[in-house]
Amino acid sequence: MSRPGQGVMMPVTGLGFPPQNVARVVVWEWLNEHSRWRPYTATVCHHIENVLKEDARGSVVLGQVDAQLVPYIIDLQSMHQFRQDTGTMRPVRRNFYDPSSAPGKGIVWEWENDGGAWTAYDMDICITIQNAYEKQHPWLDLSSLGFCYLIYFNSMSQMNRQTRRRRRLRRRLDLAYPLTVGSIPKSQSWPVGASSGQPCSCQQCLLVNSTRAASNAILASQRRKAPPAAPPLPLPPPGGPPGSLVVRPSATFAGTALWATPATATGPTEPAQSPGAPPRSPSAPSGAPTPGQNNLNRPGPQRGTSVSTRASIPPGVPALPVKNLNGTGPVHPALAGMTGILLCAAGLPVCLTRAPKPILHPPPVSKSDVKPVPGVPGMCRKTKKKHLKKSKNPEDVVRRYMQKVKNPPDEDCTICMERLVTASGYEGVLRHKGVRPELVGRLGRCGHMCHLLCLVAMYSNGNKDGSLQCPTCKAIYGEKTGTQPPGKMEFHLIPHSLPGFADTQTIRIVYDIPTGIQGPEHPNPGKKFTARGFPRHCYLPNNEKGRKVLRLLITAWERRLIFTIGTSNTTGESDTVVWNEIHHKTEFGSNLTGHGYPDANYLDNVLAELTAQGVSEAAAKA
Repeated sequence: MSRPGQGVMMPVTGLGFPPQNVARVVVWEWLNEHSRWRPYTATVCHHIENVLKEDARGSVVLGQVDAQLVPYIIDLQSMHQFRQDTGTMRPVRRNFYDPSSAPGKGIVWEWENDGGAWTAYDMDICITIQNAYEKQHPWLDLSSLGFCYLIYFNSMSQMNRQTRRRRRLRRRLDLAYPLTVGSIPKSQSWPVGASSGQPCSCQQCLLVNSTRAASNAILASQRRKAPPAAPPLPLPPPGGPPGSLVVRPSATFAGTALWATPATATGPTEPAQSPGAPPRSPSAPSGAPTPGQNNLNRPGPQRGTSVSTRASIPPGVPALPVKNLNGTGPVHPALAGMTGILLCAAGLPVCLTRAPKPILHPPPVSKSDVKPVPGVPGMCRKTKKKHLKKSKNPEDVVRRYMQKVKNPPDEDCTICMERLVTASGYEGVLRHKGVRPELVGRLGRCGHMCHLLCLVAMYSNGNKDGSLQCPTCKAIYGEKTGTQPPGKMEFHLIPHSLPGFADTQTIRIVYDIPTGIQGPEHPNPGKKFTARGFPRHCYLPNNEKGRKVLRLLITAWERRLIFTIGTSNTTGESDTVVWNEIHHKTEFGSNLTGHGYPDANYLDNVLAELTAQGVSEAAAKA
């Protein structure tokens, strides 16, 4: 199936414009932490376009049209989205698509996440799905777009080709995205109303003027060299965090202020949840370590003239974490926008503090302080190259767990999507002696029915390890094994406590997998695979439930289920070692990335994930 053309970017002073007299659908998109462009909703895009027509250098307050986006503003001059409560900056772009495509018709394709909420696909994926749907294709392979998923329109489901996990999807009619023809005229200077000398009273101008006032106060405090007769800046009470800077609102408005030249930020951004992003569990892992967050970039000679490095935050003054915002001036417009949105417009002081850094590792531990985990034998497990079991005939495995059904019901087979009363969709594609295309079987424990030939095809496309997984409910028959490459797993106690477990020592797990060559069970046999970020350190509390999780993780490691070889969600790199749907905590002393503690539900969640992989105490006793 041919892939439809993506949107075309034609930047002009930061904004894209379509060719003259050519109608295009406008979709505004933001760049998430996985380098994927995520579309705003049609309602938000209409709002951005309306503001753009009035002032192409202004700011867009997204909370005016979507209550879930209250913390976010877009600076049209620098083409960045800012989150005021965390200081996160993300690039945005104005993209164009054909009016006959999905966004032009108001069609949105969404998938159901683990929390039961619906998440929109990226716009290029949405257009591809809609094109296949309009052509009445029964299914669609998304591998050409870099995703290992199959879309089945008959059952309206999405299936992971590697894990066979299915999710529901839906097609929803929404407001059509805005339509534009030709280019937009150049707008007046920013902010609106500045030339008149009197500040406008609308919410947009109040925002702009208050953010400019906050920027002036910061610039003045940094550029001022205190003369002998000048009174010193008031210092907060001593004893607080170093590097804090108190900024109070200024009465200066448009036309009389110093203003930093906007520049694109190049520093790292935190993986905070952004509008439109799929909701993420607190225990969701990352495929690579999160980059550290930098501090506010202030010139050295001016640091002593602003405030004392030992100053503290006055009582009642909220603190605002600030990253290193690279630009031509000491203050980026994003900083002024954040402070203004937060409190300056309300006439309250704001305290800019150094952005917190995630605590990924515990303090150094000597070898004498490292102890075995009680109740868990040994301190290390190694895995070698996978040895395929040649005695597992696909037909024999399927018949072991299936019972023939003489009179099948008139419903779909969840593998080939054909009716059970008809022949399997694999008829003529796959031939096995004794397995006729019309035979239907029922799985013993869960009772779900499929064509026998379909189950033989599914098993032949997997690890061929003697286990079978129900394509409907994911129940596992036999002992499931994975495709994890060879490596080493170490586990031991360290004399430090995790947040939320003050009176408990910590179990540290260290995974180490070297680079190597893919085997016959991997996506590209004979090709080299990479192993980024190893050794990887993970942490559990040393309590009863934590030790239970450790024992099951050891079992999962021995069955090669912890890692697999695929495409990294974080970097987009293919043929690399990635996590395999069993979440780990990789942040020791904080939870800034979402991969740390405290997380009251993590241990229960990971036990459920292990059970879904067929690893549980009940299964071990069975």
